[in-house]
Amino acid sequence: MAFSASVIVSALAGIVQAQPPSPISSTVNEVIVPVTVTDDKGRFVSDLDQKDFRIFDQGKEQKISFFTRERNQPVVVGFLLDLSNSSRLHWKVYQEASQELVLTLLPNDKRYSGYLISYGNDAELAVNTTSVPDSITEKIRKLKPGGGAALYDAIYMACTSRNLVKGEPYEPRRVIVVIGDGHDNASKKSLEEVLEIAQRNLVTIYGVSTVAFGFNSEGEKNLTRLTSETGGRVEYPLQGLYKDVSGYLSTPSDEGNYALKVGTGGYASEISNGMIRAVSNIAGEVTTQYILRYNPENSDTAKVFRRVRVEVALPNVKVRAREGYYPYSPEVRPGKK
Repeated sequence: MAFSASVIVSALAGIVQAQPPSPISSTVNEVIVPVTVTDDKGRFVSDLDQKDFRIFDQGKEQKISFFTRERNQPVVVGFLLDLSNSSRLHWKVYQEASQELVLTLLPNDKRYSGYLISYGNDAELAVNTTSVPDSITEKIRKLKPGGGAALYDAIYMACTSRNLVKGEPYEPRRVIVVIGDGHDNASKKSLEEVLEIAQRNLVTIYGVSTVAFGFNSEGEKNLTRLTSETGGRVEYPLQGLYKDVSGYLSTPSDEGNYALKVGTGGYASEISNGMIRAVSNIAGEVTTQYILRYNPENSDTAKVFRRVRVEVALPNVKVRAREGYYPYSPEVRPGKK
């Protein structure tokens, strides 16, 4: 089964170099806020200028010190892949979608870096930060599912235990993509802990949910919270795909009324196409966001979470951005649990 996404291919100048392991922390003198703006049909609004935005910190309007709407902005992406037993049903599809996402977001350009963390009973840094997509896709090809799900530990690892790229989190900025169903039954860290460390490190989390049509996961609400509070969102590529497939769940088999039947090539194609769309949507959003930065007035102590609100001077648009940040990051060193 082959994928054919061509979401981001652009020649951009500039080079970033990988640094030795060091704390992934940022003293927030300047706050970075990636912003996605969509219309009432969910389409990206990509022609706005700085004057169209207002940003508020703790309810007080701030002066925007940096603004860009340039496509294909440099990012360092953490690919977090669920290896738990719940991934077995469509594992080959998840593997191929993960590889396509890596190839799409890491186009063999030094300005784009990524790393792979797999999680089952434990989280493992499978491939450290690199600009070479083949090293990640080759590792994904060899992975096999089984065991529990230590999602929270995987996110914590992404924020503490990998090589940094020079310029983080401003250029490149930090993104995590979770490919899984959001459930966690094996982590030492809690949801609150990893949400805080992601917010402190100015990470935006996205999800490609592996929950199939007709099923539910107890982790869905947690994945939604992780993404929405950091400015990302969840794609559900396998939801609603088979509702008209004859013989599936409550749909009676009637070849005269349905074009697809369980076990046929058309059935498998629906799954594949759903994952392709999810890959394209996530990659498209990561590379088309507006980036706002500002120097907050009256920063409080490290323990105070500061609320951020972004407004756009247009009717009928949806604005998505991180809910807030902590003024200072904790001193957490790689390998420290």
